[in-house]
Amino acid sequence: MTELHHMGVAALAAQLRDRRISSVEAAQHFLARARRHQHLAAFLAIDEEVTLAQARAQDALIASGQGGPLAGVPLAHKDVFVTRDFPTTAASRMLAGYRSPFDATIVSRLAEAGCVTLGKLACDEFAMGGASENVGIAALGFDAPQPVRNPWDAARVPGGSSGGSAAAVAARLAPAATGSDTGGSIRQPAGFCGITGIKPTYGRASRYGMIAYASSLDQAGAMGQSAEDCALILSAMCGPDVLHDATSVDKPAEDYTRALNRSLDGLRIGIPEEFFGEGLAPDVRAAIDAALAEYEKLGARRVPVKLPRTQLAVPVYYVISPAEASSNLSRFDGVRYGHRAKHYGDLLDMYQKSRAEGFGEEVKRRIMIGTYVLSEGYYDAYYLQAQKVRRLIADDFQQAFARCDVIAGPVAPTVAPAIGAQDDPVQSYLADVYTLPASLAGLPGLSHPAGFGAHGMPVGLQLVANHFQEGRLLAAAHRFQQATDHHLQQPEGYAA
Repeated sequence: MTELHHMGVAALAAQLRDRRISSVEAAQHFLARARRHQHLAAFLAIDEEVTLAQARAQDALIASGQGGPLAGVPLAHKDVFVTRDFPTTAASRMLAGYRSPFDATIVSRLAEAGCVTLGKLACDEFAMGGASENVGIAALGFDAPQPVRNPWDAARVPGGSSGGSAAAVAARLAPAATGSDTGGSIRQPAGFCGITGIKPTYGRASRYGMIAYASSLDQAGAMGQSAEDCALILSAMCGPDVLHDATSVDKPAEDYTRALNRSLDGLRIGIPEEFFGEGLAPDVRAAIDAALAEYEKLGARRVPVKLPRTQLAVPVYYVISPAEASSNLSRFDGVRYGHRAKHYGDLLDMYQKSRAEGFGEEVKRRIMIGTYVLSEGYYDAYYLQAQKVRRLIADDFQQAFARCDVIAGPVAPTVAPAIGAQDDPVQSYLADVYTLPASLAGLPGLSHPAGFGAHGMPVGLQLVANHFQEGRLLAAAHRFQQATDHHLQQPEGYAA
């Protein structure tokens, strides 16, 4: 069975559909790999009994000819999506041991398509972070919180906040995984770990059952070995959810695999000068330039565009997202559910101690920033101004798309840094400059492997398209991956 983890979602689905392998065999294979590579701290929760029960049910459906398009395919979920059969903690002590009475919409939709859940994946606490170092609860096999490790170099971060998802897919502990992207939390870890990840248009995938960080920015997405894998997962995830999610777009689901083989002849790739200036490491730029040259061989052409307010995306994001976080996380007060301090005096003391004990340092930092910018006297000066600039950033993209079909650039200014290297929060925030603009504009964005940089670490190329053009992004990445093998490279020590 050692060949199973070399297969992507499409290949596994075909093998399962033809009954060459069973869902139980596939689940057992990936569970064994997850146990074997616990040092990565990618998983927070595994329940073999639940997973194998789901697999047996899918085998029965396949045998009766009633299996869904992804019948029997194993995957894992980022631990910000609530699940009935697995604990949901958002990697926080605040939610240690919490069990949801319902599944998130994307979890239930993937289950309806036939997916089998391998477990819950580690992330930065409440999805707040860019390195998956801010894990506030013990990972599987550890007694204390552990940073997630990059399979390409265990001394380096996998990116964040969907670092557990990226590490699991890169190490072939799961064929695919869900992630959430608020300011780049799918695209950046996908780039750091050498896999493909896509964040769809805001509202394209339901947020119902996603533990909220910043409600106007959070979006569920897919992570896999290839664009084809992501297309299959995203097709099952997306679609309107008007009953449960007021921000869900009432637009029918699409089969993103249908247009994967469209030609790239004449595709206009916008190259923003703001993405290639000071701060971009030479090794990353070299890999990006080589990838863009490959796109030109496939028929695309480069078009210079401008996104003049790119640098403003960082302060705008770090005003808006903490503001929304301070509001969303106010519900965790030790009363209804979540951590409650054991010793306290009155009600206010219980609130204070429960929140102080339950939240990690980065979460507290963002709550404090958000509370400040929403306070009387500062709302107009900070939050309201940030929302106005956000609109201008979105306008910049529309002007650029008048000249091009997709916009390309780096995902991050460097390859994955060492664990503990980013001890200055402000410096780590600045590293998000390439991914934040698309999130603020609600646009779909994709990262795919573009090559390798310093220390043999992966480099990701980011593609951004206009609203609801996920298919265009996936098709471009798929054609690139048909002509290259970057996405097929595996970190040393995980092939067998």
